[in-house]
Amino acid sequence: MIVWLASYPKSGNTWVRLFLNCLLYSKNCSVDINKVYIRQFPLRKDFDQITNNIDSVDDFIKNSLYSQTKINLDNKIKIFKTHNAFWKSGNFNFTDIKNTLGVVYIVRDPRNVITSVKNHYLFESYQKSYDFMTNNRQIIGAKDDPKFEIDLPTIISSWKNHYNSWKKLKVNYLLIKYENLLKKPLEEFTKIVNFLNLYSELNIKKENMEGCIKNCDFLKLQSQEKRNGFRESPVDKFGNSIKFFNLGNKNNWKQLAETEIAAKLEENFKDEMKELGYL
Repeated sequence: MIVWLASYPKSGNTWVRLFLNCLLYSKNCSVDINKVYIRQFPLRKDFDQITNNIDSVDDFIKNSLYSQTKINLDNKIKIFKTHNAFWKSGNFNFTDIKNTLGVVYIVRDPRNVITSVKNHYLFESYQKSYDFMTNNRQIIGAKDDPKFEIDLPTIISSWKNHYNSWKKLKVNYLLIKYENLLKKPLEEFTKIVNFLNLYSELNIKKENMEGCIKNCDFLKLQSQEKRNGFRESPVDKFGNSIKFFNLGNKNNWKQLAETEIAAKLEENFKDEMKELGYL
């Protein structure tokens, strides 16, 4: 059974994942951004002997749930990262309650997400980033769209639909705000550990949590990427890596994003932003 670390892209999922990887798989709280045992879904191996055309969005939609059923045959608890929305297409779902134990959903102010999206996908304007974030049919990783070739199809929809979708899955749900992780990391990461304790007795010590928080500091992660690269960083059309750990807490939409675009986000996502306390 799966516990999902789910988020819209560029919302802090990698930070949470690296912290948990440090806490659960490192004896001395060390962090290696290129050795992460908490993996993402989907991976190509998840569809071995299921379909030979997993680059097809249609095949991914039809086989996402089946692949998870196959993964869960071992009856073990797993933590998977995903940027998929909890989508439904005809008779097919991304996941269901038979394969999912719980969801940790990481959300970030969309006015700051847009600045990270612009860098991550090399958009030439904030308008392009806005169009991306408000597209209800947005898919990344689709083979027929080389600009977003990150590997396999990932159906993210719009920022609004993504956030609202995961609340509909009738399993245990924990909402984590990226901004709270910045302000009070020990308190917020403790919430995540307590949530995981519902499914497995972790026996985590406070000093280990503090050590992992310290070693997952943004500047340290950024330094590692500069020295050794980051295998999950995107690449430009020439194959050059785009900086993944780019701005961190320096990402301030008031200084970076265009006022007109921020206003359009506030209007489009007004209900969700009010619900989350961003407005």
